[in-house]
Formats: sequence, structure tokens, C-alpha cells
Amino acid sequence: MELLLVSLASLFAGFVDSIVGGGGLILAPTLFAIFPTTHPATLFGVNKSASIWGTGAAAWQYAQRVRMPWQALLPAVAVCFVGAMAGAWTVTVISPDFLRKALPVILLLVLGYTLMRKDLGRHHTPTMTARGEMLAACTLGGTIGFYDGFFGPGTGSFFVFLFVRWLGYDFLHASASAKLLNTASNLAALILFTSKGHIWWHFVLPLAAANVIGSLLGTRLALKHGSGFVRVAFIVVVSALILKTGYDAWIK
Repeated sequence: MELLLVSLASLFAGFVDSIVGGGGLILAPTLFAIFPTTHPATLFGVNKSASIWGTGAAAWQYAQRVRMPWQALLPAVAVCFVGAMAGAWTVTVISPDFLRKALPVILLLVLGYTLMRKDLGRHHTPTMTARGEMLAACTLGGTIGFYDGFFGPGTGSFFVFLFVRWLGYDFLHASASAKLLNTASNLAALILFTSKGHIWWHFVLPLAAANVIGSLLGTRLALKHGSGFVRVAFIVVVSALILKTGYDAWIK
């Protein structure tokens, strides 16, 4: 029964995450609820062992249908991997609890800005030079990658928002780019958690399969309906993240 429940959570997490990020809002809390006495690092390792396959599948699907700025993204992937590795190592020696109260406030600002700018992310209009775009993508990869390895909630949504706001992408291109970087950060964190023994191998295959199925379904939906749909999904997911992280930080 435990395996069935977490597999269903992994499927739904892959579906949501493939569209606009936020899968950790679903799978990670499910793991903590079902296995409350397990070391958090082990549950994070299990979460990463599932989500990396879903983000990887989504990145592959997007790359087949969306024109990707590879000159900017490939260096950013490498920087994101290093940043996430550093973040995952840091969380083994420093608690990320100080971020819990700040996160819902930051997400609220992101949501407010998105709602006020009704045209934000509807059109794909990159304005930077090739070099500027690469440097910006690397900056995002390093900083958000570190955050993902260190703490994690909302990583995909932060990637999407910053690709839209800073680089001028529409929501569809931003989501596609975010999936590529998120795959790199998931891989780095997974390698570190595995090296520390924080993973349950008997859970990897069923959770990964469920996550990929959900991811493929979500990606196809996003590609079919375009940036307008992804924008709405972004608003819904960020709103849910605000409620969840706000409850955890201020009420629970």
C-alpha cells in the first residue's frame, strides 16, 4: 500500500512538474507523511531518484518541439550541476530552516508580479545578445541550482519565472529551458545523496516509471495548448506553493 500511494504521488508530481515545476510540492510531502521517522536526506534522495526521470523525459519532449537556445543552455546546464552539487553538500552541514519563512513571501511577490503583468510570458521575445543570454542562463543555473540542492521547493517555478522575466522567453520556452536545467540539478543532488547512502533502491524503478508517465502526459498537454495554458498552470502552482510553504512556515 505504501508503494502504491507514493507511486500515485510520483505520477501526479511528474504531471505537474513537467508543465511548470512544483512536483516537489506533491511527492516530497507524501514521502514525509508516509515515512515520518525516516531521515529527511533519505526521503529527499528518494524524491530526486524519481523526479530526475520525469524532468529528463520532459526536457527531451520539449526539445523535439520547441526551438531551444542551446548555446545559452548547455553552459548553464554545467553551471547548474555544479551549483546543485554545492547546495546538496551544504545541506549536509547547514540546516536550510531559515529559508522556510522567507520562501512564501518570495513566492507571493512572484505571483503578484505575474498577475499585474498580464502580457508577461505570452510572447517569445528574447532581447539579449547570444553572450548575454548565455551569461544570464549560467547565472540562473548556478543560483537556482544551488537552491535546489540546498532546499528545493519551487525550483521549477523560479526557473520559469526568471527565464520569462529576465531573458524575455514566453512561458512555453521558459518551461522547456527550466526542465533541462532542473534535470541537471536533480542529477547532481541525486549523486550526492547516493554517495551518502540516502536512497532506497527498491523504490527507484516504480517511482521513476510513474513520474515519467505523468511527465509525458503533462508535456504533451503544455505543447498542445501553448504559453497561455502554461501561464495559467504557473499561477495555480505558485498559489498552491504559497499556501503549502506558508502553512509549513507560519502555522504548522
